[in-house]
Amino acid sequence: MGRSRSSSSSSGTSNRWRYFNPAYYLKRPKRMALLFMVFVCATLVVWDRHTLVHDHQEKVSKLKEEIIHLKNLLEELKNGNAVQSEKFNFDHKSSGARSGNDAANDPVATQRRERVKDAMIHAWSSYEKYAWGHDELQPQTKNGVDSFGGLGATLIDSLDTLYIMGLDEQFQRAKEWVANSLDFNKNYDASVFETTIRVVGGLLSAYDLSGDKVFLEKAQDIADRLLPAWDTPSGIPYNVINLAHGNPHNPGWTGGDSILADSGTEQLEFIALSQRTGNPKYQKKVENVILVLNRTFPADGLLPIYINPQRGTSSYSTITFGAMGDSFYEYLLKVWIQGNRTASVKHYREMWETSMKGLSSLVKRTTPSSFAYICEKMGNSLTDKMDELACFAPGMLALGSSGYASDESQKFLSLAEELAWTCYNFYQLTPTKLAGENYFFNAGQDMSVGTSWNILRPETVESLFYLWRLTGNKTYQEWGWNIFEAFEKNSRTESGYVGLKDVNSGVKDNMMQSFFLAETLKYLYLLFSPSSVISLDEWVFNTEAHPIKIKTRHDAVVKSSGGDGLHKPDRRSRARKEGRFGDH
Repeated sequence: MGRSRSSSSSSGTSNRWRYFNPAYYLKRPKRMALLFMVFVCATLVVWDRHTLVHDHQEKVSKLKEEIIHLKNLLEELKNGNAVQSEKFNFDHKSSGARSGNDAANDPVATQRRERVKDAMIHAWSSYEKYAWGHDELQPQTKNGVDSFGGLGATLIDSLDTLYIMGLDEQFQRAKEWVANSLDFNKNYDASVFETTIRVVGGLLSAYDLSGDKVFLEKAQDIADRLLPAWDTPSGIPYNVINLAHGNPHNPGWTGGDSILADSGTEQLEFIALSQRTGNPKYQKKVENVILVLNRTFPADGLLPIYINPQRGTSSYSTITFGAMGDSFYEYLLKVWIQGNRTASVKHYREMWETSMKGLSSLVKRTTPSSFAYICEKMGNSLTDKMDELACFAPGMLALGSSGYASDESQKFLSLAEELAWTCYNFYQLTPTKLAGENYFFNAGQDMSVGTSWNILRPETVESLFYLWRLTGNKTYQEWGWNIFEAFEKNSRTESGYVGLKDVNSGVKDNMMQSFFLAETLKYLYLLFSPSSVISLDEWVFNTEAHPIKIKTRHDAVVKSSGGDGLHKPDRRSRARKEGRFGDH
């Protein structure tokens, strides 16, 4: 009995184990196929379950992060830090790359971005080593100079570039200098324009990016020292003021007049300062300038470069989109963008569109190559000359083109692309592949260099940046890269970067302009970064390339002090310094 039972159990066990013997299935292919199908289905079920669990965990983790973030924002709002809570929109420690965006997965763009970052590290390290706290570095002699009264212009100009590139240690050292060493109480006659775009703009941008209030406090300090410049009979500001004692005035070489760009290129910064401090006095002063000019705004929207600060009217002088005229027109567009295109800033857009019709009337084309260029005008006479400074215009036109109806939009975008091609050729047609300061155009000769120095200017790469962002055309990245390589070849030294005394011979000068770090390298870096890095939907650049947060405006239009308020124009205007400042 026991054996029989034992024999039966052994036989059953043997029969069960046969299903684990591969030979069993080799003799029965249908069962092998069925087993394979069962295995695949089971694997898919297990894998799908694992994926769902993983995705669920990720979503829960992200939701927890969002809850923590929202709690922090709520806490800041309760503490009255609404502006501070608007944090930067990308992880700067990853050099601005975001997966799934235009340049994020482009290995060439990534490599080029890192090369530009290396250039910034070289320029900044040289400044730190030889010119710390001074306005600008002289690389050849390895010393610092105070071109702007000792306000640390290069340091302040570089704050946002350091932040955007993720150079955290360098940014922190610069912030400590601002907090502990930056002193504006200087017996120095400062350019209101230069101080505004570099110092006020640089500090406000650092504040908007980092949320650190030390930058806002310093911006308010220097702005308060500049504010008496607007105390004129017309409200058009004087362009020079002593930082310690006040005493605003205009430079003698203007004949007592104020300069158009110097008077119309403080709006972005002072409006932003009023928004962030809650004090309207800054905004009121600078907006009054636009309203005064708008009272007698010409039908073509083109203003001469000199304005009488007593009467608020233009003096007979050159009309140009180059030096001393340029950024006035730039800010008409950008204040409209800064206010998020609402009715409160509509008059800026209307004035800008009027001026763009005027710009179109100044456009001519060369023979034989049909390069488009923007003439200068005096009275009824046109001069076939264009500054490299005017190469900001293609970017401005591209940026403003989206505000037009379809046909007009395409017309201005096409003009922007034509002008950008001309500006790129300013570089390509010289032996060093770097542009001269200005160009002349003669029939049958296309273009020739006028003033032949190059001081590391940013305007052309600025326009390439905008055109690439707005069209997605990688040609603009290639052009920008060629310009960067020309800077590397001709301007890089062991102690920083220098300009050229002559773009034909390549002889070097001895100055690393602060705007090379603030603008040229920043725009080149952004040219090879994803569009989410300083998104044009959230930020607007001042004329020194300092990004400022866009804030929707619904305030009433300020009435001008000298007239009946806003004049509606007929719906049918960046200057830099001259001489030793090199950027007007």
